[in-house]
Amino acid sequence: MARNNSFIRLEGTLDGLTFYRKNGESFVKTKNQVSKNRILNDPAYKRTRENMQEFGGAARTSKAFRESFAGIVRLVGDTYVASRLTAIMRKVCALGTGLRGERVIDVVSHVDLITGFELNVQKPFDTQFNAPSAPPQIDTNRTSVRWNVPDFNTDTYVRMPEGATHFKLALAAGYTSNYEWVTATKSYEPVDEDVNGRGLVVYSAAIPLGGMVGSDTSLDADMTSFGTIPVTSAVFAGTAIVFYQEVNGELYELAQGHAMKIAVGG
Repeated sequence: MARNNSFIRLEGTLDGLTFYRKNGESFVKTKNQVSKNRILNDPAYKRTRENMQEFGGAARTSKAFRESFAGIVRLVGDTYVASRLTAIMRKVCALGTGLRGERVIDVVSHVDLITGFELNVQKPFDTQFNAPSAPPQIDTNRTSVRWNVPDFNTDTYVRMPEGATHFKLALAAGYTSNYEWVTATKSYEPVDEDVNGRGLVVYSAAIPLGGMVGSDTSLDADMTSFGTIPVTSAVFAGTAIVFYQEVNGELYELAQGHAMKIAVGG
C-alpha cells in the first residue's frame, strides 16, 4: 500500500492498481494475484488456511457475544466494537487446545481477557460514571446478576453530555458459549446452542441530574427462564449509563455520552 501524491485523485482499478481514499487521503495498492483456489489447496498456504479458520471462529464468537447484549450494544458501542471483540476472541483461540486452525475457543477459561472491555473506547464507562459501588454479583447458578449502587451525588460522579437532564443506569447480562471446530461443517460451532448469544438488559428509573439521587439504585437481571447454564458457557455482566433530555415532560435519548463496560464474567 502506498500514498497517491498525484494531483489526480483516481478511484477504482486500473492496470492492476487499485486507487482508493481513506480518512481523507488517497492510496494505491496492487491487485492480489493469488487465486482463491490456490489459497484453499496449495500446501504453501497451509498456515494461511489455519489463520482463516481461526479468524472465522473468533468472528462467530464475537458476534454471539454482541448478540447477548443486543438490547444495548448498538446504543453504547463504537464503530469498531465488532473488530475489537474479534481481536480478543482471536487471543482466546490462540490459548486453546488442539491443532492450529482447529483450536478450541475456550471463553469460559479466559473470561479475564474480556472482563473490563469497553464498548466505546472514546467514552470509557468510568469516565462517565464513577460513583463508588461494588461490581455486579453473579449468583452461584449463573442465572441472575445484581448491581447495587449506594446513593451518590450526581454533580460529583456523573460526567454529563451537553443537553442532558436525566440519566439511567443499566445492567446488561448475557451468555457466550465456547466454540469448537466441527470437521463435518468445516466451521466453528457453539458448544451450547440453547444459551449462546442470549441475554437481557434492565434499566433504573430516570434519575434527574443535579444533587443526590436520594436512595440506593438496585438492578437485578433475572435469567432463570433460560434454564440450567452449561459449564461450557460463560456469563458476562456489563454496567452502563444512558443519557436523556427532558422536553415538554418527555424524555428523549441523546445521541452521545452513553458508556458501558463488561464489569464481571464467570
